[in-house]
Amino acid sequence: MSQDLIYRQDGAISIVQLNRPAKKNSLNRELRRELRELLNELAKNKNVRAVIFTGGEEIFCAGADISEITDVKDSETGYHQPRDFQTLFDLVESLPQPVIAAVSGYALGGGCELALACDFRFASETARFGLSEIRIGIFPAGGGTQRLPRLIGPAKAKEMIMTGEQIDAQQALSLGLVTKVVPKEKLLEEARAYAEKLVALPRLSLEVTKMLINRGLDMDLASGLELEARCLSTLATTDDFREGIRAFLEKRKPNFGSK
Repeated sequence: MSQDLIYRQDGAISIVQLNRPAKKNSLNRELRRELRELLNELAKNKNVRAVIFTGGEEIFCAGADISEITDVKDSETGYHQPRDFQTLFDLVESLPQPVIAAVSGYALGGGCELALACDFRFASETARFGLSEIRIGIFPAGGGTQRLPRLIGPAKAKEMIMTGEQIDAQQALSLGLVTKVVPKEKLLEEARAYAEKLVALPRLSLEVTKMLINRGLDMDLASGLELEARCLSTLATTDDFREGIRAFLEKRKPNFGSK
């Protein structure tokens, strides 16, 4: 793993830091390849119970590397380049672990789309979010036109995407785009504290809950309810379920042990 991507594990929490400050943490081909490999490893690692994505204090991620966008000269490459971003962010969204984006500074274009693929977004007071691709004659094709409306509603998503205007952290909070706004110096601390709360919960229940919510958005209600019941019938056979019930009846804190 190169210095463009810094990875560290703190107990059950993995921290993934984009580290191309000279290039505004832009996601070039090599960094996308490294992220893809890491995400595939994290998906299989049951010792990792939560993941935090972060960048530098001044910039989270400026999106695609503009020098590579100029390589798009025909419809074929115009298709495959966004698909590469989309499948990468799909890996983020489909990780079994809860994923937190800790955003300080700019999260633009593909950087905003990376944050949208996470389950939670914590923002520093300096954070700014934007999908400004309309201003260079295209649109956010790394999932922006699909994930943003699902998160904040179609009207506000159209406003952000069709004007290309950025919003600050407080605006993002009011729209429901971010979970919490904190001082810049406390951003990673707050994201880690939230991750610790998730780590203390039963792993299997969290994984299934995340999957149900993500998949349910693309299902009709009846199918979603059927899947929900089927999943609970499986969880009801686990040690964690039995421990949770016993702890409730005995009025004590549960000791979940799923690995």
